[in-house]
Amino acid sequence: MKNSGRYLLAAAFALSTASCATVPPATVAGDPSLDEARAATDRFKDVNVALREGYVRDPMDHCVTAVEMGLPASAGAMGIHYSRPDLLGLPPGAPTARVNGSGIHTDFRNPAILIYEPQANGSLELVAIENLVFQQSWHAAGHAGRPSYLGVSYDAMADDPATALDEAHMFEPHYDRHVWLYRANPSGVFAPFNPAVSCAHHRAAHAHSG
Repeated sequence: MKNSGRYLLAAAFALSTASCATVPPATVAGDPSLDEARAATDRFKDVNVALREGYVRDPMDHCVTAVEMGLPASAGAMGIHYSRPDLLGLPPGAPTARVNGSGIHTDFRNPAILIYEPQANGSLELVAIENLVFQQSWHAAGHAGRPSYLGVSYDAMADDPATALDEAHMFEPHYDRHVWLYRANPSGVFAPFNPAVSCAHHRAAHAHSG
């Protein structure tokens, strides 16, 4: 039986175990540069600002590690996800089946998801941003291929019923892209997990303060 029920988040976050990508040598017209995305999201270093602007913390207070996804501990972690349900196009109410959404938002100046690492003093440190679109809605909007950022295609995520893991984490098939703007990542700025991030200081009852 797939052990993914505890990852079903009412606010709906994306986890990804796809292979990492490297930074391309040139940008794509219309995409913000990494510096522009960083300048636009720097205020979210204070998690209280994120909360005031509509981001919702994982109600299960889960800090995501690579180990739980069947990867070696050396792959590191993601952290705790905060999401904007409106940017993901989520219907109101808690999901009762696989999560689906209608949003096709891909602007990294205003990301749908923020990722934080818990600190020893109980605070949260912003480490990455993320965007996610559901495949059905993305292609219904007339897009033939995957979304991309700076020339790198988003990771494609869908559950494989032949495996014990739920690769899509109770989501309908979707595309997502992590961007490690606030914590250098030895695996690459677009990798899903970061060896330099840890959940060691996570506490389930941790306060929502930065």
